[in-house]
Amino acid sequence: MSDSPLFASKKCPACQQWSAWQQRPDDRCEHCGALLDPRALESAIAREALANQKTSSVILMEIKPTDSPVMRFFKTIVRGGQLAFAAIMTFILWLVAAVAG
Repeated sequence: MSDSPLFASKKCPACQQWSAWQQRPDDRCEHCGALLDPRALESAIAREALANQKTSSVILMEIKPTDSPVMRFFKTIVRGGQLAFAAIMTFILWLVAAVAG
């Protein structure tokens, strides 16, 4: 704390004593060891889990290796239709933007 010019403290929700607080989600009470802000820790964990999720910019039909050959064939056709639709919509949006200037 001596190297930072500002000092913050927070009242512990468990023991009601004041403790030094660096505004991190894992800060603990100096007296009882409880989390000073348990909701912040839960929020940080949820944010990290959300950031680590696999996301896709285009949602395509998933073709699983366990699908039968007939099912994979039809899913491939549907996926091709999805890609064609996305390509057409992208072209139309580009055309509108180009005409608008």
